[in-house]
Amino acid sequence: MHRPAARRKRRLSPLRPRRPLPPPRLLAVTVASVSTLLFLALVLLSTSTSLPSPSRRLAISGRRSSPAARPRCGAASLGELSDAMVAMLPRDLPFTVFVPSPGSFRRVLKLQGRTSNASAAAADAEGGGDNTYAVLSRVLGFSTVPRRLLAADVPPRQALESVSGLRMHVSRDASGALVVNGVRSECVDVVRGETVVHVVAGVLMDAEFERSFAVGSDG
Repeated sequence: MHRPAARRKRRLSPLRPRRPLPPPRLLAVTVASVSTLLFLALVLLSTSTSLPSPSRRLAISGRRSSPAARPRCGAASLGELSDAMVAMLPRDLPFTVFVPSPGSFRRVLKLQGRTSNASAAAADAEGGGDNTYAVLSRVLGFSTVPRRLLAADVPPRQALESVSGLRMHVSRDASGALVVNGVRSECVDVVRGETVVHVVAGVLMDAEFERSFAVGSDG
């Protein structure tokens, strides 16, 4: 006997629905994102291997950013005449003074120390002095800028004007020292109230005063 045809047919298993393929645009975005992440990972890896250690980075940045060391004036290094000059200025107003060193007072101006401004002014007024107070007053006008400038704040290669109108051309030498009208600083940043004092190895003055002083010294 023959089996029915229905039984001879094999039962077919139901087909699972296929997953839809991602749209082409979504596929492209996914590939681009993966590529970008891989690129960033490679960049970070190469950067981390090429950077120096933290201590090495601090040493490099310190060498680049730290300026050349500038000597700072001690408490007693101004000298009596420089102190007398600075004392002529009001302490509550901002000034910057490029005072001569003690040796410059003796060498250039032929001045020695005096006891006080008051005694020097009184002696000069009575005609019995050596004009120390008058000379200090003139030099103070040439040497004083009506601004408060620490050494780091002094603009290089820029002219400053003193209270008497003398133009000061400021620069820095290879060691970082200030050079004002060709006169080099010996030490810097003495703060007296609102006044900042820089000691220079010379005397700042105009040509007329220099000539008159030279004539007076020769006579």
